[in-house]
Amino acid sequence: MQTTINLSEKSQYYLELEEKYGAHNYHPLPVVLERGEGVYVWDIDGKKYYDFLSGYSAINQGHCHPKIVQSFIEQSQKLTLTSRAFYNNNLGDYEKFITKFFAYDKVLPMNTGVEAVETAIKLCRKWAYEVKGIKEGKAKIIVCEGNFHGRTSTVISFSSDEKARKNFGPYMPGFVMIPYNDVNALAAALDDKEVAGFLVEPIQGEAGVFVPDKGYLSKAKLLCEEANVLFIGDEIQTGLARTGKMLACDHEDVRPDILILGKALSGGMMPVSAVLADDDVMLTIKPGEHGSTYGGNPLACKVAITSLQVLKDEKMAENAKAMGELFRTGLKNLNSKHITIIRGKGLLNAIVIKHPNKEAALDLCLELKENGLLAKPTQGDKIRFAPPLVITKNQVAECIEIIRKSLNVLD
Repeated sequence: MQTTINLSEKSQYYLELEEKYGAHNYHPLPVVLERGEGVYVWDIDGKKYYDFLSGYSAINQGHCHPKIVQSFIEQSQKLTLTSRAFYNNNLGDYEKFITKFFAYDKVLPMNTGVEAVETAIKLCRKWAYEVKGIKEGKAKIIVCEGNFHGRTSTVISFSSDEKARKNFGPYMPGFVMIPYNDVNALAAALDDKEVAGFLVEPIQGEAGVFVPDKGYLSKAKLLCEEANVLFIGDEIQTGLARTGKMLACDHEDVRPDILILGKALSGGMMPVSAVLADDDVMLTIKPGEHGSTYGGNPLACKVAITSLQVLKDEKMAENAKAMGELFRTGLKNLNSKHITIIRGKGLLNAIVIKHPNKEAALDLCLELKENGLLAKPTQGDKIRFAPPLVITKNQVAECIEIIRKSLNVLD
């Protein structure tokens, strides 16, 4: 049975506006939001919802965190952009703060997540030619099936999502795809002396929160070290306290040679991303070889410092760990015949829906919306549950009850 969606005239107006004037590259749930605070968002008709997507983990600190908002306002009234043609009085402070925070020598600031991924790819290739000694134009980077690193023309070249790739070629060469969570496949691929890097998500988010076997990341890092290959950790979605540690790689004490951050680096205020590495890798890029007009702008720098400090001061990693365990236990105790798999770490979780109707996951999300919780299907039969990290024990219990009630739509 499919949920009946009743939209107000006001909501319908905004849906039609986007349909008429916007590109049709998204298919959102039919809800029009206008306000957010903490774990909640409100639509234009005043209905309150739990946000269980968190801007794909960009809003780890909660909607409109007051300290981050204040930082944004104060800096936006002083100076927002200088470009990197000049120095500004916030960039150096930010660079010092974030490199000390994550224990790297250098940071290269960018804006969106996929820009940071592109930066990491370029950085890895530059290192390959100038340090490792691979013949120019021959460097390869190992990637994993089921990956999601963005949608630029380079990144879709190594995507296994046919929807992301079809009719967008020709594709960028230089990538070797192997199965995720397969150490033996990685070891075999590393035999190729032209391999320069291994680009991996510690947990595959878009694939439906695919958590690898314990020891996979640490073994992969060791294999990369033995082969003189850079381990590139894409922590854009999994990092910044989301999984119960500051970085998902921290669960196995793995330190990426190149660390990619984004999303919650700004607490959802604006696009901010970063690539961190030590001098032997980062300093292969010289002036004029890479950059961004907005990368390292003073507004982003100020906001990012505050966003990271909030995560640390408010112990959001610890809360994510505790609330994630509580949430997964609550889901398990529902004993639903429609939930075949529950998986996740911290507050990055997903369920797999079993139902004859191929649209069952979407139907459940629509019913969840009607009952006051916003989530979105991924890969057809999976639903990701990733609320802001400020969620409390009582709120988790209330959300489990909403999910229990909503599952009835599938009977």
